[in-house]
Amino acid sequence: MRPPEFWNHKYGRDSAPMIRILLSPFAWIYGWAAARRISTTKSYNAGVPVICVGNATLGGTGKTPVAIYLLQSFRRMGLNAVGLTRGYGGHEKGPIPVQKSHTATDVGDEPLLLARHAPVWVAAGRDDGARAAVSHGAQIIIMDDGHQNPLLEKTLSILVVDAETGFGNGSVFPAGPLREKLSHSLDRADAIILMKPAPDFEIDDDLAAQLKGKVVIPAYLKPVGEAPKGKLYAFAGIGRPNKFFDSLRRHGGDIVGEIPYKDHYKYKDGDIEELFMLAGELKAGLITTEKDFVRLPKGYRKGVAVWPVKVQFEDELTLRRLLHPIIEHAQKGHS
Repeated sequence: MRPPEFWNHKYGRDSAPMIRILLSPFAWIYGWAAARRISTTKSYNAGVPVICVGNATLGGTGKTPVAIYLLQSFRRMGLNAVGLTRGYGGHEKGPIPVQKSHTATDVGDEPLLLARHAPVWVAAGRDDGARAAVSHGAQIIIMDDGHQNPLLEKTLSILVVDAETGFGNGSVFPAGPLREKLSHSLDRADAIILMKPAPDFEIDDDLAAQLKGKVVIPAYLKPVGEAPKGKLYAFAGIGRPNKFFDSLRRHGGDIVGEIPYKDHYKYKDGDIEELFMLAGELKAGLITTEKDFVRLPKGYRKGVAVWPVKVQFEDELTLRRLLHPIIEHAQKGHS
């Protein structure tokens, strides 16, 4: 679904106060169910460190680039770090390892991106996925999403927060974007990665107050390469497509047209044919995100440019200090 605009506003007409009032009973039920599930579920201890990279809200915040960074960092140290994900958007329930033959229809888009950097397991039950990963030699498990999933015991819980939108209107779904009561999410978080749209972005005072007392590590997504030259027609089906469009413009992309799709949108042949037609009318080239590219029909990928990004931390030392005990634990288990 595409997040409704009133989720981003706390006050005034744009906050749709009457709609929020009408939805508040459903929000209470949703929040109560989440809290009960977390408090009554006995978590499985995998026997190896588990790092969860999650978020407090629905929609994209930049979790996958953070998970990729962690996988790459541990594997450079010679540790067998593996990814674990539910595989949202795919039909496989697992636990299964992601293979080169898999498509986004099989396992979802995020597992395909993670699998470019490390072995990845897809499992509807995270505890089952952890058992399978450890049985195949995993020394560290990186969960992409799952902060509200209690099936697996976490060694370190990291929340990725969008610095622009923060926690929206502060209400639980469907009255707002929160997956559970905010205080519950923050209480279980060991650290916050605050994902900014640009290095010079100034954090809102209200958001800073909400995060007071937590370990906060500012970060931003940095393009791997320069924006392609010439006219560009951009499209994206991610949590916040405008983040991609705005970032591409900030880095010199000449965008003459753009189309947002809903998050995890499954592109059909007709969608891509229409995009090529629209771009052709403007004499522009198509460009999209890595996550969208793996969801394109294979026969239509040629001619679509990809603009990959990676996470850049402003305080990498603090993150390294958080990870140090986990590294020591994994290395001792390996020796």
